[in-house]
Amino acid sequence: MIKNILFLIALLINSPVNALELKGNLIQGGMVIGQLPKAKLVYLNGQKLKLGNSGLFVFGFGRDAKLDHVLSWKDNTGTHHTKPFLITKRDYKIDKIEGIAKKYVSPPKSVLKRTKAEAKAVREARNKLSDRVDFLEPVYRPAQGRISGVYGSQRYFNGTPKRPHFGLDIANKTGTQIFSPLPGKVIFSNPDLYYSGGTLIIDHGYGITSTYIHLSKVTAKLGQEIKTGDKIAKIGATGRVTGPHLDWRLNWKQVRLDPELVMQRIPASNFTNK
Repeated sequence: MIKNILFLIALLINSPVNALELKGNLIQGGMVIGQLPKAKLVYLNGQKLKLGNSGLFVFGFGRDAKLDHVLSWKDNTGTHHTKPFLITKRDYKIDKIEGIAKKYVSPPKSVLKRTKAEAKAVREARNKLSDRVDFLEPVYRPAQGRISGVYGSQRYFNGTPKRPHFGLDIANKTGTQIFSPLPGKVIFSNPDLYYSGGTLIIDHGYGITSTYIHLSKVTAKLGQEIKTGDKIAKIGATGRVTGPHLDWRLNWKQVRLDPELVMQRIPASNFTNK
């Protein structure tokens, strides 16, 4: 596991009231929370960001994101500003595994229509930009167990390279309780997706969502308001897996982030496996 790298930048433009503040992880897979109280529009690399009334915004970087970026904004006087910055490149774990059953390497063509429809439903859930600001809250570890897989790692099954892993895997026996690591609202729930099996997605606002997959049971209900530490699901081995574990993911819209970078090193205060 990599060390949690935090930064805070304060950049004064013309006057203290027009200060840019960024807090988060300047690294591939990192999430960044920003504030520009006097901004009217904010862009990352030309992409318009959701901007709150207090100038709040959030963005993130994917596994293989480029290292140079530009944040730009227009203030309430109509003046344009730009701030170039760099992020840190990461090295990822590579595993080569032999003797994996063919169904885990090449799924049958008969399921193609199903997997496309399921992927579309997940994309649509993650594209929502609600006004929630739950992403400002501390993020806790959602389950007990051994860390069996990390963000960015990639596996070769029987010599065939597969897609990189975009979550944090926590291995434990089927039925182990999963808790919400931060507040939010359930926006997607399905007990049986082809790849991910039991799947739950929680919205935390401004395009930030968390996903929990391979679940044996989903206990949180669609539309339910969730508090930190609420019981939401149970670890399982559903979908395309070789053993029971929680695959926990974090997204900014379709950009896959690393949950470990934002995770607190202690569990939620009411953490229990009862």
